[in-house]
Amino acid sequence: MLYIDYNSTLRDIFNQVEGISQHGLDELYNQEVKEGKRSFAESIISSGLASKEDIFSLVSEYLGCELQVGDVGEIDPDTLRVIEPDIARQYGIVPLYLSEGGVHFLASDPFNSSIIDDLTFALDLEIFLVVCDPDHLSTLLDHYYPSEENSIQDLLGDEGFDEFENLDDTKESDLTQAANETPIIRFVNLVIQQAIRAQASDIHFEPFEQEFRIRYRVDGALYEMSPPPKSLALPVISRIKVIAELNIAEHRIPQDGRIKMTIEGRAVDLRVSTLPTQFGESVVLRVLDKSAVNLDLDSLGLPENVKTGIRDAVRRPNGIFIVTGPTGSGKTTTLYSALKEVNQMHTKLLTAEDPVEYEIEGIMQVPVNHQVGLDFSRALRAFLRQDPDKIMVGEIRDIETARIAVQASLTGHVVLSTLHTNDAPGAVTRLVDMGLQPFLLSASLEFVLAQRLVRKICSDCRQEFTPKKDLIENLGLNPNELGERKFFFGGGCDTCNQSGYRGRTGLFEMIKVTDTFREMINSGAATMVLRQCAIEQGMRTLREDGLRSVFDGESTVEEVLKYT
Repeated sequence: MLYIDYNSTLRDIFNQVEGISQHGLDELYNQEVKEGKRSFAESIISSGLASKEDIFSLVSEYLGCELQVGDVGEIDPDTLRVIEPDIARQYGIVPLYLSEGGVHFLASDPFNSSIIDDLTFALDLEIFLVVCDPDHLSTLLDHYYPSEENSIQDLLGDEGFDEFENLDDTKESDLTQAANETPIIRFVNLVIQQAIRAQASDIHFEPFEQEFRIRYRVDGALYEMSPPPKSLALPVISRIKVIAELNIAEHRIPQDGRIKMTIEGRAVDLRVSTLPTQFGESVVLRVLDKSAVNLDLDSLGLPENVKTGIRDAVRRPNGIFIVTGPTGSGKTTTLYSALKEVNQMHTKLLTAEDPVEYEIEGIMQVPVNHQVGLDFSRALRAFLRQDPDKIMVGEIRDIETARIAVQASLTGHVVLSTLHTNDAPGAVTRLVDMGLQPFLLSASLEFVLAQRLVRKICSDCRQEFTPKKDLIENLGLNPNELGERKFFFGGGCDTCNQSGYRGRTGLFEMIKVTDTFREMINSGAATMVLRQCAIEQGMRTLREDGLRSVFDGESTVEEVLKYT
């Protein structure tokens, strides 16, 4: 069913419906949606709070769109010819009828405003979206625009790619022409489409001397697809640079860009990074799938004490809240979710990011631009003249940014930011090493959260097993004290692509800065001393939270040992 990826939007819609218990909605959300059992729409329908038709009606009213009730009769052939089959399937739409004002499309995702923007430009017509049952729409798509489902191997076998063998990377006109050839466009679209279906977080295009490798990162692990011919490296990378609006003729320096596109009706942002290598440019696309990320604290799987701590931190009148962890550990998602808690009409929110990952209505988001001198410290200094209440700085990288963050917190602002450290106590030592005076840090720091993402065991092939003694000891446990505790692993199945894992969950350790901890910071205590102090005050370490995940049957011993 549609809206499976729009839990938070539906929650906002139902919160405005009179006669429905908000407490009941919250319980439903926490018990089913947060646990990943089903979508909010499915939960509402199964609980009897509303029917499927009621939901479509509310969505239609919320978006101000027309509503199509029941089956659709035969659609006029002239109307169907308004759009090409591959465009219809890409955007998840079917033209319903033409009017003097334009064309009215049944849409699988009426929340995706980029459909209107893209098609208005492409068709030179005014576009109107119509809310409908996505099951009916899927039937209509199959009937009027049947899918010519191609695998990448089929495409490589069908298309003639020989013409790209001797492509000259010094001729911009040749590169542009190759990038706009139909086989190359279809190949790149199919690679991205398959990555989105596999819920990949990154797509790697890597040219080597004898081969061109394409890999997807799914749940933190890299998987290689069958390598295409080496001759495709240059036209494929050129195609990506064209749609990311990068300089196609520049191969000597790294470039960064962004692609916004719709795949099977879903709005997807791709962050593009190019890197010159010995055998051509390596390109990595970071998939920022808005519909796959639920920026809601209740849906992040946070332990109750951590969730309470984050809410306390972001609702304070001032202070610094820092999230630490390696790249790709979900730091930005946590900060976005925290900001969403206080994203209200009476609160001014500003963010400086490199780059802006998710666009959130109601928050002023500033992309830093090092080429023109707009770095984090300069953006933060400008923020203080914009009368903000809460400020998010993508990362504290230098002493100047750290000092302005402290200044902002001491003058009545909440500052949220990230650091690259191994654990929560390490954030304190890192800031002092940067040159921040301990008494300033102790006066402004309120919370530090460290996090990691570990792979979850696939629920379809989860099996119980008895771990070996040395594995238990590596976790710091005494085998004699385990009692009846059980251990699990994934055997591998089609659902998880034989990996044994599906999805990821977080491990967390949080320090709430107390008066005792402030005294330790002022005295210049080492990381180990700070860590011991935090543990004595109730901090659960990443390893301990990892054990919770293992004993709950969520993750494996190997994953916890790998990341903690």
